[in-house]
Amino acid sequence: MNSPVLDRVKQLIQVDKSATQPVYVQISQQIINAIQRGYITKGTKLPGTRVFSKALNIHRNTAVAVYNELAAQGWVEILANKGSFVLVPERKKEAIVAHGFQVDQINRYPDKTGFPFQASFHLASTREYSEAKISINDGQPDLRLHPTHQFSRWYNSTLKRRNLPSKWHQNEDSFYFNYETQLCNFLNATRGFNMKPQNLISTRSTEMSLYVVSQLLLKKRDVVLVGDLSNYSANRIFQQVGADVKIIPVDQDGLDVNYIKTHFIKKSIRCVYINPQRHYPSNQTLSAERRLQLLELAKEYQFAIIEDDFDYDFQYEGSPMLPLASSDTHGMVIYLGKFGQSLFPSFQTGFVVAPKNLISEAKNYLELLDAQGDMIQQQMLSALIYEGEIHRYLRKNVLLYKQRLEVLCNQLDFHFGDILKWEKPTGGLAIWLQFTEPISLVRFTEESVKENVFLPKTILYQDKNTCAIRFGFGHLNETEIEYVMDSLKSAYLRIAKSH
Repeated sequence: MNSPVLDRVKQLIQVDKSATQPVYVQISQQIINAIQRGYITKGTKLPGTRVFSKALNIHRNTAVAVYNELAAQGWVEILANKGSFVLVPERKKEAIVAHGFQVDQINRYPDKTGFPFQASFHLASTREYSEAKISINDGQPDLRLHPTHQFSRWYNSTLKRRNLPSKWHQNEDSFYFNYETQLCNFLNATRGFNMKPQNLISTRSTEMSLYVVSQLLLKKRDVVLVGDLSNYSANRIFQQVGADVKIIPVDQDGLDVNYIKTHFIKKSIRCVYINPQRHYPSNQTLSAERRLQLLELAKEYQFAIIEDDFDYDFQYEGSPMLPLASSDTHGMVIYLGKFGQSLFPSFQTGFVVAPKNLISEAKNYLELLDAQGDMIQQQMLSALIYEGEIHRYLRKNVLLYKQRLEVLCNQLDFHFGDILKWEKPTGGLAIWLQFTEPISLVRFTEESVKENVFLPKTILYQDKNTCAIRFGFGHLNETEIEYVMDSLKSAYLRIAKSH
């Protein structure tokens, strides 16, 4: 006859050998749960590993691993030549004596602090979740294009390098990481820079880059000028620092530089934030004439220019205009960019290009936020640049995104020719769609969800002068674009019919 404890074990434990979680972990967790619930009491002798493995139809080595795991966590004591006995980890009651009137809540973790702290309105999350089949974004790449098998090979190759551990111990003052050198070469070749690694710092993202720069550059009530409409993520960072964000008009030539000159006096502006290639969200390109005007005005008025060139690599027509930073001879421009946008998020990085003295301070600040960095990621990206893989990968993806843009414009013509107006962008992964007759975009979102298409609030722009959507298409293949356009048209027709 089986012992009572063996019968209890067979009743309580279920093993799923098809699950990703190891079998010994599944079993040990279920035994711990049984002990906690009192089904197996303290002091109980567990069956031997041979009997245990036979009862559960598992290998004996798995049974040994179960007991070792239980012993490691303090739930079982294994005594040589005697057996395995159940323990219950003792709580140090003297260390958690409860006082006050809420004694009944001592076993529940508190929902609120017992002390005041400053909550931030500006950093409230803008993320929204939906169960819709397709969610539209503001112009993100298609991560399905990531070359998974190639990256697996490169990643493994990087991990196997014998000199990798030693590089973590090198003095950064006397040694610039290979990634920064390779990235510097890449930017000099693609963006017309003439810089050295001392002018460059690598970060986890563009948002981290802007956060570090804003901490160095801005104080409370400093004036920051942004275009109308503007990048909400950047505005959140500026507002969190306490800056006074002011809006500057934007027309077909980009930011109105003359407006700055006629409405502000010298030394009253701390910085101007721009997206020169394609203004976020409406995609106007800052003309060459205005770029020169802005550089001259920055020198005259003594303000910094933060140039966020977030989608420079995605250019479909002609060559992209070189960044302002490539023409900056007076150190007025702080250039922000992204590298590896079409790769998995864990391989994407941000970077800052600026005069050496600012980069030195930025590195000191970054040391507080991210002292460790990601050496493996940087080594692998270095190889991508050095071997030319990143150039081939970008060219291939740009052709694909250009084709998707063509399909999107054809679908817009077919479904929304008289309803929307737009200009085909010369690059980037989003298109600016304006309704010829204003509708409720909130209602449009509600109707779109019924068609399994989700439009988050962060891509909707509506006020007395604007009724528009920043429609990201990069993450959609051609079939999905056709599906989305057909679905949005159905949603629109229901709204139009109700009026």
